[in-house]
This record gives sequence, C-alpha cells and structure tokens, in this order.
Amino acid sequence: MLRLDQVSKTFRLGAFGNRELTAVKDVSLSVDPGEVVSLIGESGSGKTTIGRMVLGLASPTKGRVTFDGVQVSGLRGRALHGYHRRVQGVFQDPFSTFNPVFKADRVFALVRDGFFGSVPAAQWRQRVETALHGVRLEPADVLDKYPHQLSGGQLQRMLIARALLLDIRLLVADEIISMLDASTRVDVLNLLGELKSSGLGVLFVTHDLALGTYISDRTVILRAGEVVEAGPTETVFTNPSHEYTRNLLAAVPHLHRRWDEPVK
Repeated sequence: MLRLDQVSKTFRLGAFGNRELTAVKDVSLSVDPGEVVSLIGESGSGKTTIGRMVLGLASPTKGRVTFDGVQVSGLRGRALHGYHRRVQGVFQDPFSTFNPVFKADRVFALVRDGFFGSVPAAQWRQRVETALHGVRLEPADVLDKYPHQLSGGQLQRMLIARALLLDIRLLVADEIISMLDASTRVDVLNLLGELKSSGLGVLFVTHDLALGTYISDRTVILRAGEVVEAGPTETVFTNPSHEYTRNLLAAVPHLHRRWDEPVK
C-alpha cells in the first residue's frame, strides 16, 4: 500500500537559500492494510516532514513515496483530490484545526462540499452520525456545538470521523494524542486499534515510546532524519540493536523508580 524508498528531504535556508538543512535522509518504510506502523523520534527528527510527504503536502528531494505503486509527489489536480479520498491526516492540536467562529461540525460540511456534493442532506446526516458512532461519539453531544464547547478528545475524534467519511485506507496520525489527558489517550489508541482491525493502515507518528508500543505492529526509530532501527515492535522494544534505541528505552520513566535514581 504505502511505500517510502530512500526518501530524503532538504530545505534551503537563509535569505538567498545558500544554506541547506537535511530534515530526512534515505528513509525507507512501508505500511500495509490493517497495520499500524509507529514512527518514533524526538523533536526535530523528521517525523512530521515524513508525514507531510506521505500526505502530498511536501515533495521529497530524493527518493519515492508511492501509494499502490503510484508516486504521490507527481499527483496534481483531480488525481491529488482522489488521493486524499484514500489518505488523510490528523494532527497534534485539534483546537488549531477548528475555526472558533464556526460550529465544529462544519468540518463535515466541508467534506461533503468537496467530495459528496450530490449526496442528499438527509443521507449525509446519516453518514455523519454513523461516522461519529464509529469513533464513540454521540451525535447529540457534538453536533451543532462550537469548538470551545467540546473537549480536546471530542474534537480529535471528530477529526478521525471526518477522515472515515471519506472511506480512507491510510491514516497519518501525527502526535494525535500528545495534547490529550491520559484517559482520553487510551480511548483514542483503542479506537485506532479497532480501525486497524477493520483494515485501515495507520502511520502513527509520536515521540512517546510507551504510546508507540501500545498498538503498533512495526516500529521505525528515527534520529536526526535517519532510520536507526526498524522491525517488529516487540523485537525493537525487547531486544533493540542500536545504542540510540537502548538509550531511549532507558530514559522512559518507571513507576517503581524515582526520577533522580540512576538508570542501570
């Protein structure tokens, strides 16, 4: 389904673009239907840049991003529009996605206007309610409400419901639970697990190793834009081969150890 082959992304910096910053270097990974792949790395490791290239929001400087064998960076116009019916992203801060002037369910109206203009209003309402139930939301609790009347968890699940309205095959989940409280995080993770079981592929972008291991089948560890380790999640977490991965795991807080105790 999704495949990245030796993908690099370099940005030009400075007033005259005479400096370069390589944000992603020679990254290869894949996501199959019904699979969750965690892309884990610290801030500045290139995770979000990879997500943007997958979504067609940025083009690789080198290498290929393909979906069902079609190169994403070459898509334009109707072809790109069609691609976004199959691949969608949900990002870190749900509040920044919603315009506070409009009611939150406007995100569903925009999907209808862009992709389903011929669907009658009553039928569309039923589709929206079905999608909301699919992400464990009661329509009466969230429809016809402004963003400030809803919690971050409700808004995030509404964004996932928006993606599901398009009958997507791949979701790029970029730090989607990092701003949510602990109980809501588990709800959203369990929801992603349920969507995975229905055949949805998920690229789960996070800096949190504990969250990455919760539902992922495979894990990719990034450092400074490069893949330092990749493999089945259980193998990566129980028998890491790279020193950087071992250091990351050693830095994860443990309930039985105080923060000031040395890591053994």
